[in-house]
Amino acid sequence: MDTPSSWRDRLYVIVFQSDTVAGRRFDSILLLIIFASLVTVILDSIDDVHQRYAGLLAIIEWGFTAVFLVEYLTRLYCSPKPLRYAFSFYGLVDLLAIVPGIIALYYSDAQYLLIIRVIRMLRIFRVLKLSPYLKQANYLMAALRGSKQKIIVFLLSVSTLVTVFGTLMYVIEGPEHGFTSIPKGIYWAIVTLTTVGFGDIVPKTPLGQVLSSLVMITGYSIIAVPTGIFTAELANALRGEQLQHDCPTCRKNSHEHGAAFCSRCGNALFKKIE
Repeated sequence: MDTPSSWRDRLYVIVFQSDTVAGRRFDSILLLIIFASLVTVILDSIDDVHQRYAGLLAIIEWGFTAVFLVEYLTRLYCSPKPLRYAFSFYGLVDLLAIVPGIIALYYSDAQYLLIIRVIRMLRIFRVLKLSPYLKQANYLMAALRGSKQKIIVFLLSVSTLVTVFGTLMYVIEGPEHGFTSIPKGIYWAIVTLTTVGFGDIVPKTPLGQVLSSLVMITGYSIIAVPTGIFTAELANALRGEQLQHDCPTCRKNSHEHGAAFCSRCGNALFKKIE
């Protein structure tokens, strides 16, 4: 006869371990439910669909909320360290997938409808649960970590530039041309430097137009910098993964770039294809 402990062990294998048949089946079903819930939220955001099927969509939403609540409680029950899971990143993601639906059950008055709809959009956090199943995301995360300091320096430099340009434009154009404050000038500089160009504020004086042209040229010059930084770090991450090839003889798992023979035992790292 199964004891409560054995039931918890079985549930743990199914819920937390994706390298088993039962775990993979559970993950597949969970992913389908996540996608279905996202599709429901997207359809509910369409006004015509919401007016026609608001009641049905609400019932479906509550059903998804119940499913994710059961899943969350099951994870807490079978986890060896429930508090550690509850305060982990994915534990908080699971909680965020449940809370909006529960709030919507108790506060359905019309005056709170807009707030509820905004809160319900937090269910998009469910999509973050897909990341453990994307192995290639590890390369992207490694590239982001490697380029973090360079990108921070770049953003600080850009922030300095837009502050200088925005202040100069405020001095040159003034409130009579729409630049009513330095923050307004900084907003214009950000829009212009990023080549977005909303056109809600434009310089009218010749000197302001010259400065605007300078900002546009500067924007084209620096817009590719973060892309180049990230691409270089991504290449380094992929190269580092290639260097982890195990030696078939001594199993050493780290070698110099381009090495054809193991530095420990001298045997060939790659077998020749006849």
